[in-house]
Amino acid sequence: MRGTRFAQLTAFVAVAEHSSFTKAAMQLGISTPSLSQTIRLLEEQFGVRLLNRTTRSVALTEAGQELLGHLAPVMEGVDKAIDAINAFRDKPAGTLRLTVHPVAAVTVIAPLVARFSREYPEIRLDISVNDERKDIVSERFDAGIHLGDGIAQDMIAVPLGGKFRLSTVASPDYLARHAPISTPDDLKQHNCIKYSSAGSEGGRTWTFRKADEQVEVPVTGSLNVNDLDLALRAGLDGVGIVQLPEVVVAQYVAQGKLMPVLTEWSPQWADFVLFYSSRRHVPLKLRALVDFLRRETKEGSRAKKEEVARRPAPTRVSVTGYRVPPRPQPALEYAAGAL
Repeated sequence: MRGTRFAQLTAFVAVAEHSSFTKAAMQLGISTPSLSQTIRLLEEQFGVRLLNRTTRSVALTEAGQELLGHLAPVMEGVDKAIDAINAFRDKPAGTLRLTVHPVAAVTVIAPLVARFSREYPEIRLDISVNDERKDIVSERFDAGIHLGDGIAQDMIAVPLGGKFRLSTVASPDYLARHAPISTPDDLKQHNCIKYSSAGSEGGRTWTFRKADEQVEVPVTGSLNVNDLDLALRAGLDGVGIVQLPEVVVAQYVAQGKLMPVLTEWSPQWADFVLFYSSRRHVPLKLRALVDFLRRETKEGSRAKKEEVARRPAPTRVSVTGYRVPPRPQPALEYAAGAL
């Protein structure tokens, strides 16, 4: 009975954390109908409703919130116990839950997943991609990868690379229908698609740099979004000018579907960091990931420097011949208090 009850409570915590039966079922490795039945049995045993369900959402009831408040530290204790036992193994093992910014998912995680899985076959990655920076402690993530600005002071932050260059682009159709853009100030006369990560105040002012000169331009437009894909789609459809990470728009520039403007100005994004709680025991599986990223980022940085050293001096090219310049990737270094 105790084993069955523990499995039911574990299922409840998973649904509460994900606010989704489908995502919780994927995490637990069971079917969604089976998980739904487990929660129904638990509610029947308690004699109270723990979750309010609709076709689109799942939310905790007052009783559910009370139960989760008591269970969260218990589950954390179980995780610590499992991590302590895994420390005796030859290789790290277990599930590593990460919350990752969409751009970091493409530029940091995706290129390394296969190598990490080969090196640590007993570690299972459970990655949630979100614009919004999650509270990794309350939502029981092992770590997060997000923009470095705004990380809480009680977190250990480990830099994962150089500042990402932003590209200011628009569709050829939009540029053909509107006045030319030669300076950042010209953007005030254009419809600008303002993209900002969820929970941030970004997008209202675009910052440009050229040599030692920096210009901040308050932009306006008919669309303000916190979804990167929607901002990109609007730019491709000719809604207006959009400023997005270069790695996101590069393929569309190469295909001629987007054209860069103000190429002599180089707006930068904050660098990405991996962050985790300084108040919790660092499990072996997380230490393995941090060490892996540190090693891989250093090797990537070294290769990039050698490539740049061999490359001839750059020449000015036309917009139609625009090539995406390399993004600097300095080696990862541990922050104070890191492993």
